[in-house]
Amino acid sequence: MPAKNKEIVEKVNKAFAENRVEGWLEFCSDDVLWTIVGAKSVKGKEAIRAWMASIDIEPPEFTVASLIAEGDNVVAHGNMIMKEKDGMTTPYSYCDVYQFRNGRIVELLSFVVKTEAKQEAKTA
Repeated sequence: MPAKNKEIVEKVNKAFAENRVEGWLEFCSDDVLWTIVGAKSVKGKEAIRAWMASIDIEPPEFTVASLIAEGDNVVAHGNMIMKEKDGMTTPYSYCDVYQFRNGRIVELLSFVVKTEAKQEAKTA
């Protein structure tokens, strides 16, 4: 089961990077709980859909440094760049802890830490 869960997290990360909310919610239980530590908790697919629709920023560019699967848990960590509304970019490191039940994500615990000062907007 850990290998299958790891595969699901890879698909979820790809869908998230492509801003395909339904592409990753399809792997979640209806009562999934997503907590961004220190910021927000959202419970249920419908609430996550509504919250994601209300966010007016581009999806982050991110890299996965490693995926670790054990039993019903998968941990992903890496780095991401968020583009702010003002065109500036901000680098972060993240660690996502996924908990599975019956092949579905039931909880996602996200730790996101800003790693450097904002960078200047890129010019063409």
